[in-house]
Parts: sequence; structure tokens; C-alpha cells
Amino acid sequence: MNIPRYLSITDELKTGKTLILFGPRRVGKTTLLNNFIATTKENVIVYRGDELSTQHAFEVADSALLKPHIGSAKILAIDEAQAIPGIGQSLKIINDTMPDVSVIVTGSSSFELAGQVGEPLTGRKATRYLFPIALTELFANDSVPARSFQQKLPSYLVYGMYPDVITAEDDQTRAGFLRELVDSYLLRDILTYQEVKGSRVLLQLLVLLAYQVGNEVSHQELGSSLNIDKNTVARYLDLLEKSFIIFRLGGFSRNLRSEVTKTAKYYFYDVGVRNAVINNFNSLEIRDDIGKLWENFMVVERLKLRTYTKLYANQYFWRTWKQNEVDLVEERSGKLFGYELKWKDKTTIAPKEWLETYGNEAEWEVIHPNNALQFLGIA
Repeated sequence: MNIPRYLSITDELKTGKTLILFGPRRVGKTTLLNNFIATTKENVIVYRGDELSTQHAFEVADSALLKPHIGSAKILAIDEAQAIPGIGQSLKIINDTMPDVSVIVTGSSSFELAGQVGEPLTGRKATRYLFPIALTELFANDSVPARSFQQKLPSYLVYGMYPDVITAEDDQTRAGFLRELVDSYLLRDILTYQEVKGSRVLLQLLVLLAYQVGNEVSHQELGSSLNIDKNTVARYLDLLEKSFIIFRLGGFSRNLRSEVTKTAKYYFYDVGVRNAVINNFNSLEIRDDIGKLWENFMVVERLKLRTYTKLYANQYFWRTWKQNEVDLVEERSGKLFGYELKWKDKTTIAPKEWLETYGNEAEWEVIHPNNALQFLGIA
């Protein structure tokens, strides 16, 4: 099953520049790169950053030493580039001294690779993100996407959208892949590149977050549950964000005293990973967390859409001390767009305080399975 990806390396790659492709492990970065290499007419030289010979070849930022490893190639591709010490400086030298060479590097660990390439490649790079399969990608060639969506939605909410999950033949294979992902890949970059004693506390933290999807999170309460201080909690949350496991929504406010802004919500980049963390692959009929799954699923699918289509927006949640809330708020083009994410299609009215405060400059809509595809720009 060949799923066309929204991101096109051909369109993004520029001569004399570096294209950085970030994303979680196992979402298809290497496949996307290999497909590009197989179809381009340009001369490409390919390296794997996790090989010792590649690390030795590119860890010294000296054009005389780097050029022999590129030769006459017009495109240099390095997969898993975060494993190469000092790769940012080497890429800067290549961009500056070999202006006819285009460079593409992939990395699963944003905190490591971004830390190396950020400042050295200022003005020389473009950064793009690849996530688990988006519904916009999955239904790109579907003549009746609404029918496919309704049929497959229960599976998406339980097993998520990783390529290996989408293409698996049965649910047992899907669950097996997700368990292996959590056990062997999910925390690899954090444990490799950061001073973290072990995976136990990180996994326990993820379990707590999995049960609190859609709820505001207190660092103090998480720390008490894990017997660690709130500063350590904050650091671990930051690492989990930078390794593309979770992402944060902050509270929106125009500084009204009634609005909550000091807490945050955390969502998983993939609901299948969320379910694997708590080892719950039960069908929707017997679950009590369908609302959480739907909210997480819609927030991340909307994030994918905005990222791939370059629909730039700040995203938040909104809540007041009176418990009025809006699940997702997008601030874009000088307007506010509020979305309430509901599993059940039933009449819901906008919070009174939302209308009173932002009614003239904000829109509000309830998103449920019957109109979700329009929300995602599909139907």
C-alpha cells in the first residue's frame, strides 16, 4: 500500500541550502527520502548518520576533508543526522563552499539535531516536519472519503496513524507494532542524548499524561505522583515534546482575570501510542475514554493539516475559572477560531463568556465525526 505524503522533497530542496526533515521515529522519513532518491535524475550521495564511518566523515568542519565524501554529487543526503557530532558546522561549510550542492538531512530527535544545526545554519536551511499519516494524505485519492472515514474511524482511534499501523493486515499486528514502538523506539533519543537515569519515570509520566488527555496538567501534581520535583517534571515534559511524543497547548487569554493561563494541556502526536502507553487496545464499544481519544485525534489531525498546508496559526485551549471552555482555539489572520471537539453530534451552544468576550472577532464551531472531514479540508 503506497500512501502519498503531502511533503515533497523535490519541491522543498534548494541548491546551496540544507533541507532538514524532522519527525518521530517510524513515521516514514527514510521511506520518503528513499522514494525521492529513486526518482530524482540528479546525482545523489547517501549516508546514514548512525554509522560510525559517516560520523567520522562529517564530524570535522573542514571543506578539504568534506569534499571527497561528496565528490561530484549534486545532492547530499544524510539519514539520522542527529547522531553526527557537530553536524551543523559541517553542513554550514558545505553550504558555503559547495554552492551547487543541495543537502537534505533527516532526524528523529529535534532537541539534538536542532541544537546542532540551529545557529550554524541560520539563513541556510529550511525545516519541515513529517508526522504519522494524516487523514488528508490517506484520503487524497479516495473518491468517497466520508464512507472510508466512517468505516475506519474506530480503528484510527484505537491504533492511530503510523504507516506500519495503516498498512498492517490485522489488529494483532497493529498492537504488536505499537508495543514494540513504545518499548524500543519511543524514548531512545532521550535516553541516548540526555542525562536521564532511565525510562521508568518517563514511561510513568506518559501514563499519567495518557489518562489526562484533554485535561489541564499540574507540574506539582505530576511530581507528587512520581516522587520527583516539579522542575524535573518540566524538564521531562520538554524532552518528551522535543522528541515528538507529546505536544503542549497553552491557555489563551487577553489578560482577563477570569481566564486560566498558567496550566497547559498535553496531547499525543498519535493516539495509538497513547493507547499503547496504557496498554489499552479495547474496541470503542467498551471504552470510557472515547471523548479523550476523539479530542486528541482531532487536535493532532488539525496540527498536521496546518503544518503541511502552511496554514500558520497559534493554537491554544480556552477556559475560565467558571469552567467555561473551548477545546481548541486557533489565532490566525487576526481572528480567533474556537472549536469544541465532541464525539456525539448533538446541539451545543458556545460558552456565554466566550461570546461576550470575543464574539465580534471570533468564530465558534462544534466538530464531530459527521463534519470532521470538512474541518480537515477533505470533503
